Amino acid sequence: MQFYATERVALFVDGANLYAAAKALGFDIDYKRLLTVFGSQARLVRALYYTALADEQEYSSIRPLIDWLDYNGYTMVTKPTKEFTDAAGRRRIKGNMDIELAVDAMELAEYLDHLVIFSGDGDFRSLVEALQHRGRRVSVVSTLMTSPPMVADELRRQADQFIDLADLQDEIGRDPNERYNREPRRRAPELNPQDDDSFESDDDLIET
Repeated sequence: MQFYATERVALFVDGANLYAAAKALGFDIDYKRLLTVFGSQARLVRALYYTALADEQEYSSIRPLIDWLDYNGYTMVTKPTKEFTDAAGRRRIKGNMDIELAVDAMELAEYLDHLVIFSGDGDFRSLVEALQHRGRRVSVVSTLMTSPPMVADELRRQADQFIDLADLQDEIGRDPNERYNREPRRRAPELNPQDDDSFESDDDLIET
């Protein structure tokens, strides 16, 4: 990773996308270690975590994780999912957080030198370009080490720096033998990006 010690950095974590990438690589993320790693590289100003929640999952197994993150250095950005029936009569749940992440990134860019986006979603390419036009460096964290890759090629090419999540496993991975009481193991989120291998359009939908 290439950071400068004096840079003001913020992390923007697409929760569902990061979860899917880590799961595909076969490890769980230790979110406290993640903050420590990036905080040691530069001046970490803020870490924002984005996820959508179904109303009935208000007190599900994902709730303890959200509460833990909220009390341990992360700014939580959540919203309710929306349920609809598609043309084939299948029940679908939509919970895209792209707009929230993009708006926050543009608003905070004035106070930052370097933005780190944890997502492989190709829809963020335009956001990265807009931030670069404002003189900001942008790194993208996802992975190429899956089949197919979890990061859209256009997003990886646009970023100033691409960081493969697989290369961070030893630094931010949770020890599988450790009983990690501070961060409960989370269930696959209700907006599961793995339903779209491209990660470029419908990563906010799941089929039920």
